[in-house]
Amino acid sequence: MRSPWWVVRDGVRASPGSRAPHRHPRRPRPSALCCRIAGATLLAIALPLAGALFAQARPRARDVGLVFGTLPTGPHNAITDVAGVRVGHVTIARDDSINTGVTAILPHDGNLFREKVPAAIVVGNGFGKLMGSTQVNELGELESPIVLTCTLCGPRVADAVLTYLLTLPGNEDVRSANPVVAETNDGLLNDIRARPVAEADVLAAIRSADTGAVAEGAVGAGRGTVAFGWKGGIGTASRRLAPAAGGWTVGVLVQSNFGGDLTIAGVPVGRELRRGEAGRPSRGDGSIVVVVATDAPLDHRRLERLGWRAFAGVARTGSSFANGSGDYVIAFSTARDPSSTGIANDGLTPLFRAVAEATEEAIINSVLRAESVRGFRGAAPALPIDSTQAILRRFGAIP
Repeated sequence: MRSPWWVVRDGVRASPGSRAPHRHPRRPRPSALCCRIAGATLLAIALPLAGALFAQARPRARDVGLVFGTLPTGPHNAITDVAGVRVGHVTIARDDSINTGVTAILPHDGNLFREKVPAAIVVGNGFGKLMGSTQVNELGELESPIVLTCTLCGPRVADAVLTYLLTLPGNEDVRSANPVVAETNDGLLNDIRARPVAEADVLAAIRSADTGAVAEGAVGAGRGTVAFGWKGGIGTASRRLAPAAGGWTVGVLVQSNFGGDLTIAGVPVGRELRRGEAGRPSRGDGSIVVVVATDAPLDHRRLERLGWRAFAGVARTGSSFANGSGDYVIAFSTARDPSSTGIANDGLTPLFRAVAEATEEAIINSVLRAESVRGFRGAAPALPIDSTQAILRRFGAIP
């Protein structure tokens, strides 16, 4: 029986029973965005769709002239610029009470349990729940998709990831697997105690994961999140090193749900906005999950070092890493045998720079892209684009 979720594919809503050609014997051709419709659940995401994918009306950072750092981006300026990496979303929205979802990141399209990748998890502030972290750091490898969701949905999501892993061809005799599930608390906009994420949602997010452009803002695990007092969500960015520095790509995806004094390209945008009618109080608490992918051949220890530098990008956006903020980085390399062509520590500096730049930009993309959402215990307004642009121009950050 097919899962009861609608598919928005190339701007056309198809019925739950529609199928697309198979790219891989274990996974149907991915969709751009999956939204579950079950019972009274309604498709509440109003994304203007244009072109071959989802061209959102709200801009990305580069659309308003913002440039972070000096390194060039990959073709999509997304985590999927690292070859083989896939991202899938399922967004769950119902009335004004349910605003949550699932975002899945896969390092490759094979059997991750059989074809593990080097990985490390870094904890900046441990006020959160990141399932699977101890085994990743003990063994230095990742054997499951990385799935992001809401705090109280974590256990159900982990169980669904186990279903996915155990049913993969070749895993019939597996008796232990390590799902990696990270969360942020979307309890302002989402009736989090209802734990609305179901197994079908998780499987849909994993199986719909695709390469190419990535939906951002209030989608997937970012549907109910809040950042700096405005609507947060999913954001992504990438950097590509020059051939002389290895030519490697670093991609970042964030689930932003944290606070502080919103700073964009060094400009105190949050403080300036609070002086006018558009201002919103900043939040100190919340959480952020940063997923870092690279094709550089890094082992666990070097991925750990790379992960720590992602927090430089978080800090640049105005975070103070508050007591109630869970701050995590999950880093992996798609190079499955780093010992053969490993990078020396002296060669890591360009990668450190790349991850800091990409993390900063991904966070700003997550806020710029997110539309306003009214939820269970309040509302999260979208960052006002016109006022923000005016401030950035006044400070000389954009033309």
